[in-house]
Amino acid sequence: MESAKTALIAGASGLVGSHCLQLLLDDPRYSKVISIGRRPLHLDHPKLKQLVVDFNDLTKVQQSLVADDIYCCLGTTIKKAGSKENFRKVDLHYVVNLAKITSKNFATQFLVVSALGADPESHIFYNHTKGEMEQAVKALPFTAVHIFQPSLLLGNRQEKRKGESMAATAMRWFGFLLRGPLRKYRPIQAKTVAKAMLEAAKQDGGGVLVHSSEQMQQFA
Repeated sequence: MESAKTALIAGASGLVGSHCLQLLLDDPRYSKVISIGRRPLHLDHPKLKQLVVDFNDLTKVQQSLVADDIYCCLGTTIKKAGSKENFRKVDLHYVVNLAKITSKNFATQFLVVSALGADPESHIFYNHTKGEMEQAVKALPFTAVHIFQPSLLLGNRQEKRKGESMAATAMRWFGFLLRGPLRKYRPIQAKTVAKAMLEAAKQDGGGVLVHSSEQMQQFA
């Protein structure tokens, strides 16, 4: 019988990350779950080890970032970050630095939440940044890299985003109109993304795999 694994999750306080953490704790494949964040979570579990870290310098805790599967759910918005520079720091540099350190620590899989439309050649700042992140992570020596590109995320956020709320409401009413090649634009529940991440981690194959919203719906 295969020995139980260790999972590491970054961004467990976020919309996708909070669901992902709970699924990891419930999953018998993992005997230990390491959660890293800027502040502790109000959660206690025998499998959970929490590390409060400074994402600007993860090398300080490099020896503690040892796990088989890395689940990266880090992300912010330009409004919340305060500037494009700070947005890039979180969604690009924090993610890539975590990937580099954990790959050096011989992690097997890196699973990361990106976004629909991610493209390093895009003229749209958000999509360009996400595309740069994907490009950098793909080049690292993991056995498998799973990139998840959800469309509009649905779920209960701690902070309210008026634009997203309006779009989500519209999609609930008219999402059925998005058919054929437009299906990828249908909104997706954050919990569905989290479930898809854990299902993808079960796969035996290696390489780089990019999962669309439609594929995540089927996965989960």
